[in-house]
Amino acid sequence: MSEDMIYLDYAATAPLRPEALAAMEPYLTAGRTGMTTQANPNSLHSAGRAAFRALEEARAEVAKALGAARPDEVVFTSGATEADNAAIAGLTFSANRRMFDSGKADSKAHVIVSAIEHDAVLCPARHLAYQGFEVDFIKPTRAGFVDVEAVRDAFKPNTVLVSVQAANSEVGSVQPVRQLADLAHAHGALFHTDATQALGKVPVDVRAWDCDAASFSAHKIGGPKGCGALYLRARTPMQPQALGGGQEGSKRSGTQDVCSIVGFAAALRTAVAHQQQESARLMRLRDRIYGAVQNMARVVPTVPVEAGSLDYLPNIVNLMVPGIESNTLVLRFDMLGIEVSGASACASNSLEPSHVLRALGISDDEAQCELRASMGWDTTDADVEAFLDTLPRVIEWRR
Repeated sequence: MSEDMIYLDYAATAPLRPEALAAMEPYLTAGRTGMTTQANPNSLHSAGRAAFRALEEARAEVAKALGAARPDEVVFTSGATEADNAAIAGLTFSANRRMFDSGKADSKAHVIVSAIEHDAVLCPARHLAYQGFEVDFIKPTRAGFVDVEAVRDAFKPNTVLVSVQAANSEVGSVQPVRQLADLAHAHGALFHTDATQALGKVPVDVRAWDCDAASFSAHKIGGPKGCGALYLRARTPMQPQALGGGQEGSKRSGTQDVCSIVGFAAALRTAVAHQQQESARLMRLRDRIYGAVQNMARVVPTVPVEAGSLDYLPNIVNLMVPGIESNTLVLRFDMLGIEVSGASACASNSLEPSHVLRALGISDDEAQCELRASMGWDTTDADVEAFLDTLPRVIEWRR
């Protein structure tokens, strides 16, 4: 991110918070002198024990911030993608095996996911379908919400898992997680939520949500990339997907990156401490943009976000500019010093329209014209005003 650019793509990644960098710095020392902080936390010598203490202190801090009942319910991963994959595959495989061992099933397990999940959930769910599992993808309402009754209607006797995100990364819709978890449990199924975008933007409490598993990413809240966590409720059976030395309670083998994990904990501590006031500030900026574009003839809000609405994340604005493709919009903004996105950064190189907007019932032609601006802890009022001043210039480019 260039210092002379205005960055409005926080839903893709957030700048590293100073608090995270400060926490990580002791672990970045080179050479043998750095081994007091860089040792393998699974080693028995004094440096290893020091690294282990730092790891477990970070785990306890993350667990507390997420509302987990105990630290060992937090499994550190390489990011939310790994956490999502581990949850979707691991929970399903484990439940399916229990079904067959008990002789209660004559077909493979059934899984329910929403059609607007991140690809980190959709792809492993599709992979389950390729392997013969039953998978239903529930379409949302036009406003971007997963309807509880639609999920209820999808249950089968062999349903073992429901996975619905806490908040959508493109349009910002906040889902009824607790209601969906209650519904899943009433049918004897487990509930997982990808809470990557919700963390630091809305209150996150895995016990209040009563979810069995939840996925998180450090870099979305100003921590380092390549680090995340899977919350796994105690005694929830899961078949591990990363096999090896048995680290992370044998739920995710591999030597832990203590430096990044410590940075994650520091970023999360800061994000949670400021979440309430930051959400109010970001909501004001969000509402400023949505209010201003109401008077722009060629700009269409993708979803109906009313001022002060808590039904959508406070930091995401999603618009459509019919007649101008997303990539063109993004590049024009970039040339004028503002960094935005067309959709999820994970699909930014794809020429296909957003699967989220398609699931909302938006035509391919309209979905190809998506523009997302997302804000965060370093976004200012001046940044938003610059975006609004630049938007008409981007639209009228040829003139």
